[in-house]
Amino acid sequence: MDISIFLEPVAEKCFSKNFRPGKKTLGETLTIYRSEDDFPSLEGANLALFGVKEERGAVDNKGCADGVDYIRKALYPLFNHWPQLRIIDLGNVKIGKELNDTYFAVNQVLTELLKNKIVPIIIGAGQDLTYTMYQVYEPTGKLINIAAVDPMFDIGNDKEALNSHSYLSHIILHQPNFLFNFTNIGYQSYYVDTENIELMKQLLFDAYRLGSIKQNIELTEPLIRNANLLSFDIAAIRAADAPGVKNASPNGFNGEEACRMTRYAGLSYKLSSIGFFEYNPHYDINSRTANLIAEMIWYFIEGFSNRQDDIPTLESTDFKRFNVQISDSQDVVFLCHKITGKWWMDMSFLQNDDQRYERHHFIPCSKEDYDQAMHNELPDKWWQFYQKLM
Repeated sequence: MDISIFLEPVAEKCFSKNFRPGKKTLGETLTIYRSEDDFPSLEGANLALFGVKEERGAVDNKGCADGVDYIRKALYPLFNHWPQLRIIDLGNVKIGKELNDTYFAVNQVLTELLKNKIVPIIIGAGQDLTYTMYQVYEPTGKLINIAAVDPMFDIGNDKEALNSHSYLSHIILHQPNFLFNFTNIGYQSYYVDTENIELMKQLLFDAYRLGSIKQNIELTEPLIRNANLLSFDIAAIRAADAPGVKNASPNGFNGEEACRMTRYAGLSYKLSSIGFFEYNPHYDINSRTANLIAEMIWYFIEGFSNRQDDIPTLESTDFKRFNVQISDSQDVVFLCHKITGKWWMDMSFLQNDDQRYERHHFIPCSKEDYDQAMHNELPDKWWQFYQKLM
């Protein structure tokens, strides 16, 4: 498909003069769709950035459509450390007359990129685009996992139209449903209804409070490693580091933690799309938030450049195997990759005839889960996925 019909060139104002000493910045080395150039070829590309100047689905966040140019102005002056990667900037999706027209255009662009094994990086718009990202995976016929860095659960009310506060309910109710697991990272309890917390438990989804994650940010690595797509709500970052959000909170992740999480996303061999949403330049201070998002994207690329296929299979020989006996319970089998040191739980004993579950019998985990099992305690993650796979 010719996706150029859905895209328009990057605005020339994004190419401001760079006063940093040195050469080979991203703005100089990326293949960028500019008004005087032909549309970039997808052949050989590893990563593709594109913006969405849409705000009709962003609840109470008028102005977020303008964020893409600010992010590019901050991204282009950063230096390119990865000459082995071909990174393209496809410009911005043309906004439709109706919101659904924009969703369709984004869907077509994402579909073509994933078909060509190119990882898309979406900037701009509201988090309602997460639903569109999810829909793109439907033709694969496989169950997928979603991770969202978000201060709240965007479940919304019954029968609420699709928007940035209700996209999760639309994903849950979508038929046919191909969501295996949803993980919320960093929710803030005062923004979340207790009934929704209970609903997350009933659905066997993962939900991790901000405080518990900030005690050890490395715990987010296996959570993100288990996801096919990552949706990052910039409102999850504290206002001091990211003021460019309509409802910025004094609490949240700091800039360094945000960059570490996006680097984990880049490292994950499983993750195939990422989106940065809800940034609103009209509330930003000295482009502080745009600069942080640019650095988050930089760290995602840095992680991507170091990706290794460390996902276990039944035939894998690249893992150390540990059988842990827990009293009155099923033995727990852990795998540790010999090179990357990443840990997994082997639940292949639950194999069944449904091939959709085939990729979900090896669960990313941490060394802490192994240590817990060694103390005769069954990890919560093991029991959660046991119930999902039964």
